Amino acid sequence: MDTKLTLAGLAKLAGVSASTASRALKDSPLIKLETRLRVQQLAQAHNYSVNTAASRLRTRKTHVVAVILNLIDNTEQSTTDPFLLKIVGDLNQALNARGYELLLSNSFMASDDWANYFIHSQRADGMIVVGQGKSTSKIDQAAASGVPVVVWGDAKTQAAYPIVGGDNFEGCRQATAHLLAGGCERVLFLGDPGHAEMQERHRGYLAAHAQAAIEPASDLTGSIDITSRAAYDYINQRIKQNGLDFDGIAGVSDMVALGALKALKERYVSIPGDVAIVGYDDIPLAELMHPALSTVRQDTQQAANFMVEQLLRQFDGQPWHSEVVDTRLIIRRSSSRARA
Repeated sequence: MDTKLTLAGLAKLAGVSASTASRALKDSPLIKLETRLRVQQLAQAHNYSVNTAASRLRTRKTHVVAVILNLIDNTEQSTTDPFLLKIVGDLNQALNARGYELLLSNSFMASDDWANYFIHSQRADGMIVVGQGKSTSKIDQAAASGVPVVVWGDAKTQAAYPIVGGDNFEGCRQATAHLLAGGCERVLFLGDPGHAEMQERHRGYLAAHAQAAIEPASDLTGSIDITSRAAYDYINQRIKQNGLDFDGIAGVSDMVALGALKALKERYVSIPGDVAIVGYDDIPLAELMHPALSTVRQDTQQAANFMVEQLLRQFDGQPWHSEVVDTRLIIRRSSSRARA
């Protein structure tokens, strides 16, 4: 067993260049499958392993990708949010499958200079930012400095970097249309339209009303933080002031919808009899609630693979593009009186 085989030696055995051998070991899709398998089998047969420390010093590459949760100031949303955890888990699998490790951080940790904090300090080779937030200035600044970056957000946004995300407009349009078709006359939109993604969902909410020839009252947009606590407090305060003046809720996330559902159930409001509710994201908890929550499902596994693919294309100097992933309305008991 040759335990001292170098990358150059492995490449010679395989009949390829050192760079091709390196990419084959990382299972890069840019290398033919036949070549990848040959190099990997030879590496295993000769007990070859990468000297990670030496490789980093030589190539100045870490084979680490920073995944940044782009949380806004003064929010209670955190890394414990189930939907954020689902995206991070799917990203971790997609990165590991391609030979990269994940470094999880948030937008507060790096202050303003993400490029310097993550890339120039050699913590990571590139960044995947989860969420556009209310401002993309930090992301724009990092991209302008030449940092490879991909964003989970609204893929229809024009940007100098790839954005991957669901069709936020269409998702919320379908959810709201479903509520209106089921007989709801005053559908409450819960979420902050100041976010790029939530703004598109609000546009979808308005579009569904326009298609139904209904003019939604301005007081039916509840601009709140994207948390269950914010939704719970808002619903309690609204009912205390106005009574039950709505019969449907389009939540911008499942956590928002579940917070509203909790407040209504505590007041013995019938769901969906008095108020029909649809959330967004289809987190595992949505199906387990009573009543089970109707929601808009986003394919985060597909999105994670797209994001990693677009980041690796930047590493290799290849053209990149934004991508809209699949979304689908899932109808459950919380809105079952509303029929699409």
